[in-house]
Amino acid sequence: MKGSAKAHPIQGLIKYHGLKDEALRIPFHDSISVATAPTESHTTIEFGDFKKDRASVDGKLLSGRELERVASVVDEVRKRARLKAKFRMVSENNFPSNVGLGASASGFAALAVAASAAAGLRLSQEELSVVARRGAGSATRSVTGAFSRWKAGFEDSESYAYQITSEDFQMGIVVALIPAYKQTENAHKAVLTSPFFHSRLAFVHGALAEMENAIRRRNIEKIGSLAERDSLILHGITMTSVDEMMLWRPETVKVILEVRKMRSEGVPAYFSIDTGATVYVNTKPRLVKEVEGRIKSLGIDTITCGVGGSARTTREHLF
Repeated sequence: MKGSAKAHPIQGLIKYHGLKDEALRIPFHDSISVATAPTESHTTIEFGDFKKDRASVDGKLLSGRELERVASVVDEVRKRARLKAKFRMVSENNFPSNVGLGASASGFAALAVAASAAAGLRLSQEELSVVARRGAGSATRSVTGAFSRWKAGFEDSESYAYQITSEDFQMGIVVALIPAYKQTENAHKAVLTSPFFHSRLAFVHGALAEMENAIRRRNIEKIGSLAERDSLILHGITMTSVDEMMLWRPETVKVILEVRKMRSEGVPAYFSIDTGATVYVNTKPRLVKEVEGRIKSLGIDTITCGVGGSARTTREHLF
């Protein structure tokens, strides 16, 4: 009973912050993201006669809260499959984790797909996104991939993701890697204390409609502009919460200013920042090399990406 899967991490375009149900990770509002390729998480899981559940990521054996999050996904699979066996899981990322690149999204998406396959379940993408959500909310959209929207819903079965467009619609993405330790779970709790949080709830529904419309029209400049504005609003809330989380680093601001300079020179480039210091720079595919060169000139390491597809099973097992 072994299964393996691969999934792409995601960049939040209209991001989510705050959970109305922490146990099931149901958010206050919908969100939209784009899957980034070739970055991916590769996960293998096996059910068997093991003494206890074991999991490792990039060679690190998980324990405590990290192992609990993995078990929350696998437990849902075991419940659906009426399975009591223990598991062994190994996951590897081909990109740096904990730098704001959505490793938890791709990791839990790959886990949900691999575990379901190992248990013999045949679940739809919608159902797989519900399973993956138990590990990380953003994993819902990593399951469906490409440009996807996560419906917040009110109950477990209502909170799932669906694909807006497939990966045949490509967008250029240059990632400016800026390491800075953060804990997304803490950030989700803290934002509720910001005096601007409820203002965002009123704003976000219109922004979601605009973003989905821009994606369906394949308007990269509008997508980039909306994601940039949403990033500023979201980080404003993070900075004004009770924890006053300042996730940006000096390099983050350097990239922001360089992006704005590029735009003043006629290069359509737009920044987007998830929960962390790393910056995504969205642009047209033909301009990726030019934009990457400008970011590298700041002395910052980069990764270039395009739009990735949905999570999928693979016959490549890690053990």
